[in-house]
Amino acid sequence: MDLKLELLVLPVSDVDRAKAFYEKAGFRLDVDKAPTEDWRAVHLTPPGSEASIIFGKGLTSAEPGSAQGLYLMVSDIEAAREELLGRGIEVSEVFHDARGLLFHGHTGGTVTHDLPGQERLAGRHPEGASYGSYATFSDPDGNGWVLQEITERLPGR
Repeated sequence: MDLKLELLVLPVSDVDRAKAFYEKAGFRLDVDKAPTEDWRAVHLTPPGSEASIIFGKGLTSAEPGSAQGLYLMVSDIEAAREELLGRGIEVSEVFHDARGLLFHGHTGGTVTHDLPGQERLAGRHPEGASYGSYATFSDPDGNGWVLQEITERLPGR
């Protein structure tokens, strides 16, 4: 049986502002429906992704900005960062972990290091290790996104 994650609900405070942000970031608008005054759904898909996001009015009771650790996998971290910057999206500098650890915690859209021995260092992973280089950004509500560079996928992916 296949179980495919295809849709993530994001909590936002201003639907139109969030829609404008994600379109500016290059996400494709798939649906914007508001059949009643109390319900609206905006569905967008990141470029090249099989998974999408949805937000709106009446979709979730989660606190706006509480979605953290939303990963977007990219084949070239610097090019992805430059693309977003060129679109007017604020993106952190590229970084890696000193020990090459893959886990990174998230607080308010900022990648933090909560495990013993983690140390955030500037720049791409020095050996260009797949899964080893990151950059972060947040939407206007503070929902936190992480760009992670993958040049070679782990087995089974």
